[in-house]
Amino acid sequence: MSEYAQSGFQAFEPSFESVGEVEKLAPIVKKHGIAVPSFYVNSLLHEIDAGKKSIGQVLTIAEIAQKLLGTTIIVTNPSPINWNGSENKNDPQLEEQAKNLNQLGLELRKMGMTLAYHTHDMEMRAGAREFHHMMLNTDPANVTFCMDVHWIYRGSGNSQLAVFDVLKLYGQRITEMHIRQSKDGIWTEVFAENGDVNYHQVADELRKMGIAPHIVMEQCLEKQSPNVHNAIDAHQEDLKRATQTFSL
Repeated sequence: MSEYAQSGFQAFEPSFESVGEVEKLAPIVKKHGIAVPSFYVNSLLHEIDAGKKSIGQVLTIAEIAQKLLGTTIIVTNPSPINWNGSENKNDPQLEEQAKNLNQLGLELRKMGMTLAYHTHDMEMRAGAREFHHMMLNTDPANVTFCMDVHWIYRGSGNSQLAVFDVLKLYGQRITEMHIRQSKDGIWTEVFAENGDVNYHQVADELRKMGIAPHIVMEQCLEKQSPNVHNAIDAHQEDLKRATQTFSL
C-alpha cells in the first residue's frame, strides 16, 4: 500500500470476502491516506437458499466497510455456475438471480449505499441474455451498473460496437466504470486512450450523457502482456493518462 500511495492514486477498490478482510485493511489505508469509496465482492444469487445466504454475507461486509472505510458503492458480479466452465444459467436461475440482485440493492439502498452490477465475459454468452435480463428486470433505483468496458469488449468477440451499444442502452445507469486497454486482444501494461477500445470516444459519450461515474483503473496483465514498467511507474502512467482522457 505504501508503493500504491507513492503512485499518486488517492483511492483504492479492494475485493472483500469477509468482514475480517475489511478490518485488516482499514488501518492500512488510513495510515497512507487512501480512500475506499467502493469495494468488489462476489455473490451467488442464482439459487434460492444460496442466494439468501449470499445477500446476508454481502450486507454484513458492507455494513462494516461503511463504518470503517466510508464505502458507498458495492460492486458485485454474481458468480457463474463454473468460473472455468461454459455452462450457462437456465431461465429459472436467471429469474432467481435478478430477484436476489434487486433485493440486495434494495437493502443496500436502505443503508445509504449503492449496488453496482458488474459483468465479466461469460455474461455476454448466448446473446448476452444473462446481462440483459439483470439490467431489464431490476429496479434502476436498486441496481446501478458498473461497466467493465474491456470485459464487454472481450465477451462480445472483441467488439467495440458492443461497447458503445451497451453505453447507449444502459449509460444512464452507470455509477462506476472499470477501465483497461488492450492491443491486438492482449492487455497492455498501462492504460492508453487508443488501442482496441477507443476510450476517447467512451469519455465523449459519457460527457454527452451528462454522467460522471466513479472511474476505477484496473492493472491487469496476461502472459503476453508487455513488462516494461515497475508497479509504481505503471500506476503513475495509468493515472496521468486516465486523468487526461476522462478530464478527472
